[in-house]
Amino acid sequence: MAVVMSMLWAEATPEQYDAVRDAVDWEQVPGAGGQLHVAWFDAGGLHVTDVWESQAAFEAFMAERLAPAIARAGITGTPKVSFAPLHRRFVAPGTTGAA
Repeated sequence: MAVVMSMLWAEATPEQYDAVRDAVDWEQVPGAGGQLHVAWFDAGGLHVTDVWESQAAFEAFMAERLAPAIARAGITGTPKVSFAPLHRRFVAPGTTGAA
């Protein structure tokens, strides 16, 4: 069953996020089981919402690919992460790629 992963990482900066994205290259080599990724910043820090085929798929991606890049980027603190079953997904026709 697909899941929605929500993350808030107060200590992460846009520059660190971009460094991790470039190092992991998930836009060209997606994580196994990853289906959707959106990220934004506000006064609270980095917010991420993903859809994954399972929580285990996200956790494997985190351990194998994200964690080493996060450490190299110097992101401190611990993110608040939650998972919920996906109820419905809609992607508008013609919507693709990065912002």
